[in-house]
Amino acid sequence: MPLTSLKRQMAQPGESYLALAPDAGWCWFADPRAVYYNETLYAGWVDSQGSLGVGALSLSTGEVRRHIVQNELERDDHDNPTFAFHPNGRLMLFYSRHSRDDMYVVDSVEAGDISRWHPARLIQLNDVAANAHVYSGGHDRYTYPSPFRLTDEERRIYLFWRGLDHKPNLSISNDDGKTWSAGRIVVIGNETYLNQRPYTKMSSNGRDRIHMAFTDGHPRNEPTNSIHYACLRAGSFYRADGSKIGALGDLPFKAEDADVVYDARPSQIRSWVWDVATDHEENPVIVYARFARDDDHRYHYARWDGQRWHDHEVVAAGPWFPQTPAGEEEREPHYSGGIVLDPVNPDVVYLSRLVDGVREIERWQTRDRGVTWERFSVTSGSKHDNIRPYVVNAKGGSCLLWLNVEQYRHYTDYRCSLRIAQF
Repeated sequence: MPLTSLKRQMAQPGESYLALAPDAGWCWFADPRAVYYNETLYAGWVDSQGSLGVGALSLSTGEVRRHIVQNELERDDHDNPTFAFHPNGRLMLFYSRHSRDDMYVVDSVEAGDISRWHPARLIQLNDVAANAHVYSGGHDRYTYPSPFRLTDEERRIYLFWRGLDHKPNLSISNDDGKTWSAGRIVVIGNETYLNQRPYTKMSSNGRDRIHMAFTDGHPRNEPTNSIHYACLRAGSFYRADGSKIGALGDLPFKAEDADVVYDARPSQIRSWVWDVATDHEENPVIVYARFARDDDHRYHYARWDGQRWHDHEVVAAGPWFPQTPAGEEEREPHYSGGIVLDPVNPDVVYLSRLVDGVREIERWQTRDRGVTWERFSVTSGSKHDNIRPYVVNAKGGSCLLWLNVEQYRHYTDYRCSLRIAQF
């Protein structure tokens, strides 16, 4: 099946699009889940048996290649691998099990070849001594590795993950991933919320900045779960207005010291972050979900205009998407279908919402910074739900990936395919 170009195609069922992987799952907090290099799009996933897969799609020929990098690591969609590149184009793949005590990096043997990999290297970067001033002595595990390489910093790699105390942690490599600095906790809750576990979404321009949107904690645990923002550049974290939060050597900083993009305390309507990107002036844009009720998810679009944040509701998304077994209480009622920004043009979002009883993927575009929106259906008439979209800047346009769900009862019990289309 050829890759569908949505510039010339009407909406069609999600099952009719090209399957980059017939059996694949991923979460939305470990990124980048897919990358583009030299006419090829690469994506990673964890299948229904817990094996880690990598796919390569040639955008010039349409050829699809797949390879299992790690057999039966763990049946858990939090374990999807994430990508960085060596300077010569070889892939670096980072992965961990969900809240376990190991994290790995594995390198491809040659650029463009996903069939051969060097042995995986264990990288255990949680460092109790480096965080003794804030570490509670609790959680010491790994989840959500997210690497970013900055070309303006001599290709230094910044690796984020959820580590000590369930907090975002950070380590830096100055030698192409051979050695790493001691991991440091990046952000902690406010004085009365030190036990919170912030969830982060990050993006980078690949040159000199890493943008981070994050929550106080998990919406299940935090009735006023809010959205915050900070930017890492030139060795320090900054707010959107350019004021300094603190240097890397001063970590961690407190959530209250960063921008409060959405403060849930007045309304008591909790939230969860989904994506962050920047416009052409490097101003941050964030999309997230609010939960007036667990069965009423609302997508929001927040944008910094150079002076202040503007926040607008995009659309109601419906209730949670996991297929709750009859007679059971849903364990993850804050799992939305998903909303992401187009990194090429953050006036555009892709989202999953309930349409005629099925979650469909739609492209929404604003021409007035989020006040009003135009809608274009990507999928329509689907048999199965379509969830967790992800967009990659590729070949002068955008490649859209998402999961088509045959079954999803829990993050350890799922059967999905990874679909793809191109704008």
